[in-house]
Amino acid sequence: MSFNLFDAEEKAIERAKALGERIALDAPECSAGFNELLEAFTRSYREQRRLVRFSDRLQGQLATLNQELERRRQEAETALARLQEAQEVLVQSEKLASLGALVAGVAHEINTPVGIAVSCASHLADATGKLKALTEQGGLGRNDFNRYLATATDTTALILANCERAAQLINSFKQVAVDRASAERRGFALNAYIQETLVSLQPRLRQGNHAVSVDCPPGLTVDGFPGALSQILTNLVMNSLQHGFGPEHEGRIAITVTQPDPDTVVLAYADDGRGIPAEIMPKVFDPFFTTRRGEGGSGLGLHVVHNLVVGPLKGGITVGGAPGRGALFTITFPRVAPGA
Repeated sequence: MSFNLFDAEEKAIERAKALGERIALDAPECSAGFNELLEAFTRSYREQRRLVRFSDRLQGQLATLNQELERRRQEAETALARLQEAQEVLVQSEKLASLGALVAGVAHEINTPVGIAVSCASHLADATGKLKALTEQGGLGRNDFNRYLATATDTTALILANCERAAQLINSFKQVAVDRASAERRGFALNAYIQETLVSLQPRLRQGNHAVSVDCPPGLTVDGFPGALSQILTNLVMNSLQHGFGPEHEGRIAITVTQPDPDTVVLAYADDGRGIPAEIMPKVFDPFFTTRRGEGGSGLGLHVVHNLVVGPLKGGITVGGAPGRGALFTITFPRVAPGA
């Protein structure tokens, strides 16, 4: 198609050649100059045709490259979408695993008061059986009856106390579990909710004889998403257990809450573990980054923490500390989440 562009030039060259023949016959003195002009025009015409052919090749190559670039762009977008889906699945799995740990921890905590209540009830049943037998035999004396009353008073007090403790644990678990699953917004007392969240972690903490202290204003209430806060605290504690404390280290964790102004809450989480090397500190919130690859570390715990802080809590989080001096996470968030 490109050769048709030069039809006029080719016809002009043919006419010029014919004209050159007539000039050579009629005006020989002008023939040399005319032939030079014709040769120059012919060279220019050939160069233009060469450039057009070269341009056509380049355009063809560019079209091929554009097609390949578009194909690779689509492949990259597809791969990114799949990666994001896989990451979301892993993040949800991490959250479900944390909820499973909550269930296991609360079940372990409930075993103690329920076990005591069952033992007391069994002891009371035995005492009641003996009292019944003495009554039927006509051998019930004042001392026997007084001993039974003392036993009944003590055991019923223990049964009630432990049943109340179990009920408190169940209510705490139910509220925390609902908050985790539903992500609903509500008002809550921050100090009490932190304590409720730590209940589920007590079995893991006791395994290493670790201790947690909480310093939070008792009257501080927050209007926001308690499920996000529970998930954040759980992941931070598990991060300390997995990465901060060694096998023989009886770790100490301090959770300190302050209120620099009426609308802002600052929660500082500190442990006295190994600390975080400066070279990896900028990466701790990256997805899938872990120093325990192949040892159970998914690299999603602190990534989930970061997403929950900047997402539902509408706050910010910073990390500090030094090797051998523990880790410090400082979370700042509004007391009343935006959008109320």
